[in-house]
Amino acid sequence: MSLTNAFRVAASGTVAQSQRLNAIASNIANAESTTSATGEAYRARQVVFRPTPGFGSVAAGVEVAAVVESSAALKRQYRPGHPHADAQGYVQASNVDPVEEMVNMVAASRSYQMNVDLMNNSRQLIQRVIDMVRT
Repeated sequence: MSLTNAFRVAASGTVAQSQRLNAIASNIANAESTTSATGEAYRARQVVFRPTPGFGSVAAGVEVAAVVESSAALKRQYRPGHPHADAQGYVQASNVDPVEEMVNMVAASRSYQMNVDLMNNSRQLIQRVIDMVRT
């Protein structure tokens, strides 16, 4: 793999992880939501990645294939005074699990940082090659 390919792979990884972090932030922000634009409680969103085609069997990076809503059941909470409560006093709440989202955020942040480190290391190697050629 050439250093320019390493840049391409790392750049695609940072873009993909950035989109994953945005979805996680949206999930955390809406964890207590009882309604959304659809009128139903907010459903957690997950980013699905796929490899980008490269040369032969070698992938040239990663891209976001889709952002999908979780199929997990919405939480049902007894909150009789809530404006969205049904006749029995229950509210349909978001299916976001804040602990799971925090774990996902740590993993996405680390992956993002590793891609940035890869770009920095590749840049340093290219600079060393240039310095060697100059001398």
